[in-house]
Amino acid sequence: MTKLFKLKLIALAISSTLITACGDSETTIVEKDPIEVPEDDHDDGDDHDHDDEYAIDSLGRLAVLAGDSNAANFFDLDSNELLDSFSLTNESNTLSASPDFRYAIITSRSQDYLGFIDGGLWREDHGEHLHDYKQGPALSSYELTSGSRPTHLMVHDGQLAIFYDGDADSGTVASVEVLTDNDITSATDTLPGISYDINMHGVAEPRGEHLLSTIRRDDAETTSASTVLPDQVGVYHFHDGEYELEQTLELTCPDLHGAAQNHDYVAFGCSDGILLAHQHDDEYHAEKAANIDAVGDLRIGTLYGHEDSETFIGVASGHSGGPAVIVSINPAEAEMEELEWQLDEGASAVSYSFSANGEHFLVLDSLGFFNVLEAHEHDGHTHWELAGQVDITEEDVTTMPEGMSFSMTVAQNGQFAYVADPITQHVVQVHLEDLEIEGELELTFPPAAITWLGIAEEEEEHDH
Repeated sequence: MTKLFKLKLIALAISSTLITACGDSETTIVEKDPIEVPEDDHDDGDDHDHDDEYAIDSLGRLAVLAGDSNAANFFDLDSNELLDSFSLTNESNTLSASPDFRYAIITSRSQDYLGFIDGGLWREDHGEHLHDYKQGPALSSYELTSGSRPTHLMVHDGQLAIFYDGDADSGTVASVEVLTDNDITSATDTLPGISYDINMHGVAEPRGEHLLSTIRRDDAETTSASTVLPDQVGVYHFHDGEYELEQTLELTCPDLHGAAQNHDYVAFGCSDGILLAHQHDDEYHAEKAANIDAVGDLRIGTLYGHEDSETFIGVASGHSGGPAVIVSINPAEAEMEELEWQLDEGASAVSYSFSANGEHFLVLDSLGFFNVLEAHEHDGHTHWELAGQVDITEEDVTTMPEGMSFSMTVAQNGQFAYVADPITQHVVQVHLEDLEIEGELELTFPPAAITWLGIAEEEEEHDH
């Protein structure tokens, strides 16, 4: 154990309990027409697989929620300049990116609200060529307010599935809506989705024409209906403008929570293991990867997957703030194993993510260490090993502002991750291969959350 880690651990042990703080302000909506970038502004060095005449070479944009005000700020990562700042309507907002990374999504669960802010960088398919566009950030007038308690937002292959938990006290049922960036741009009035006849804390995974979504049986026992968990998965097929239930997976998934998918499988976290749904044309076969001894009586309630990764990463949170257990799941063999690398004692994870190409798995911890894991093949099996750590702060972690933590986001057009430090009020750019900090964005406020926006690298298309 390094001296620096010991000092951070001691400091963290004597820190006080953090309490969430929120702000409030009005929303001002400003709509702007798209501005096409002139051809002579394009960088000939861009390596996009389309006509360079229409390509934009940019690191992207960074959306940052302020921790001391109710505002969303947008920065240009090429110049580190603040492009615009927007006041938000609701409190307790979360921040995420739209399926194609054009829009920042502002979600207020308690207010049944999702709003969208155009980051200003996007790509369109013009048939004969792909065309990139660039403009200033702009608030969209498009909002989603019809669902109750938007909770899990799952993105896959250009689609976003929003699961609304519903609310037992008001008698509001659960529902799902599926949208794309084009829906946001076009302000689509009615989105395809599902309406249940009961509330549940569920999750849905979009998969082309299919939507795998949780099912709560009417006879399920519940003592707290607002947080009851489902125990089955249904396969819904989109045709004639709506989703219809075509299959219910026979295997049950007690206390279902957490989901992810890769090219071949959709995974769901259960109290007794991981439910794995394997697609065969329009049918799905299910099997269970049983919990291993390392998981014990914990539940893997958080899952991470990547289209190009053969394994899933699962996190079983510890009891009463105890250490989490991180495992990898091999869906082809329905096997689970504990990662050799685990968080150091006294550290807790504040953020997890795959890298853009799926070659790295990233864990940011509460002591300010950015941990980068790589997958290696041994005896025909994939094992995740620690490639290195980057210490992103030299400050005393006990001085973290109340209710805040480190946060990160991953660029989708290169080997960079961005880590926000509320203590020093800056964001650092970390190179995932070199494991070095290669840039810094100074802020005038503590960052509460960040997300990358921009033009993602083109990926190989997969058929589902």
